[in-house]
Amino acid sequence: MAEEIASGCVSVRDVAADKFIAAYAQVLKNNDKFVVPKWADTVKTGVSRELAPYDPDWYFVRAAAIARKIYLRQGTGVGALRKRFGGAYRRGTRPEHHQDAAGGIIRTIMISLDTLKITEKCSKGGRKMSRIGQQALDLVAGQVVRGEV
Repeated sequence: MAEEIASGCVSVRDVAADKFIAAYAQVLKNNDKFVVPKWADTVKTGVSRELAPYDPDWYFVRAAAIARKIYLRQGTGVGALRKRFGGAYRRGTRPEHHQDAAGGIIRTIMISLDTLKITEKCSKGGRKMSRIGQQALDLVAGQVVRGEV
């Protein structure tokens, strides 16, 4: 690992998910071009949730997590991400079932990442990382490993 730090070839795969997502969410928050929609403070993240998220920066965290998932698996679409961010749907006394997350939030974030040139549409469907996006995410991963963020 020390050799990778010295040479600067650190990728997103080499960093713990929670640390990378927190660091990249901060980068997105400081970016003026990444705009949060007006409805982000009142919307639920899925049918299985009762309330909107308490964290005021939840939109940036979700966007960072989506960018990381697309980086790790090229060609990921809205449907796969809905499953990933979904959760248990509590149905009272009946058994719980899985419920997918809200697709509109994920779709809006993916469009925002497309406008920032972080991701681009894949020919087979879904999204893939652009060259600029891969460099940006690797830069943040390197900062996390070095302890700068």
